[in-house]
Amino acid sequence: MLTVDASDQTPPFEQIRDQLRAQIVAGDLDVGARLPSVRRLAADLGVAPGTVARAYRELEQAGLVRTNRRTGTIVAPLAPAGGRSAAELAAYCVTGMRGLGLTDEQIVAAVQDCLLHDPRPSADLGT
Repeated sequence: MLTVDASDQTPPFEQIRDQLRAQIVAGDLDVGARLPSVRRLAADLGVAPGTVARAYRELEQAGLVRTNRRTGTIVAPLAPAGGRSAAELAAYCVTGMRGLGLTDEQIVAAVQDCLLHDPRPSADLGT
């Protein structure tokens, strides 16, 4: 469920974008899942259609969704990490974890835990 907090200093399009990104990264929205139309989501959230359109456009630029005039906006398959820099991948993960409500300390702890418990040797990572 998406919400927009009018008292939040974060612009509404960013709130929508970040919530959807977090849901996609967490797997709450399956690949191929259809997102609400721009107009419907705008009406549901009480924002202008351009606000939702901007959020969708930024998600599309990030490769998280695809938009087609006939089928609407759907969740895209996550791109393999091979084409991304470490900084891009880290930013993507941090944004997703922040979208889940984690603090910076919790994010660092989650990454450290992952590194400690990853069964693959570090030389095998990314292959």
